[in-house]
Amino acid sequence: MVEVAAQMAGGGYDTFTCHREITMKAKELMTQKPACVTATDTLQTAAMLMEEHDCGCIPVIESSGSDRVIGVITDRDIAIRGVGKGRGVETMVRDLMSTDVASCTPESDVDDVAQVMSDRQIRRVVILDADGGCVGIVAQADLARAAESQGAITDREVARVVERISEPA
Repeated sequence: MVEVAAQMAGGGYDTFTCHREITMKAKELMTQKPACVTATDTLQTAAMLMEEHDCGCIPVIESSGSDRVIGVITDRDIAIRGVGKGRGVETMVRDLMSTDVASCTPESDVDDVAQVMSDRQIRRVVILDADGGCVGIVAQADLARAAESQGAITDREVARVVERISEPA
C-alpha cells in the first residue's frame, strides 16, 4: 500500500491510501555484471567461473570486447550434455551452450521476470540492455528474496513459479 497526497477540487490537499503495490523492477534485484564467457572458452573455464561466482548459469557473450549475449551455459548443460556424453574439459562452450536466451530488460517488472521463468521453465533470466548487452541476471532465489524482504512478489507467486519450472517438459 502507498500513501498518496492529492489536490482536491477545492484547492486543498488530502491523503489517501492506494492499495496498488509499487512494482519492483528487475534492476533492483538482479546480480549486476555477472561473470560471462565467450563461445570459444572451454567448459573448464565456464565451470571454474561458476564455482568462483557461486552460480549455475553464465551468459555467453560475442567476444571479450563485447557484452552482447549470444547464449547461456548452465551447470546442467555441462553435466548432462557435456560430461554425460563423454565430452572433455577442453570442449568449447559453443558446443553445449543454449542460444535461445530468455531475457528481460532492467526496467521489466519482477512479475514479468517470474512469468518468463514460468513460461520457459527456467531458473534464471538474463537481463539485457537495449543493445543486447548483458547487464545482469535474475535467479529464482532472487525472486524468493524479493518476496521475503520487500514483498515485491507474493510467496504464492514464488511458489507458483517454482511449481511451473519444476513441471516435466
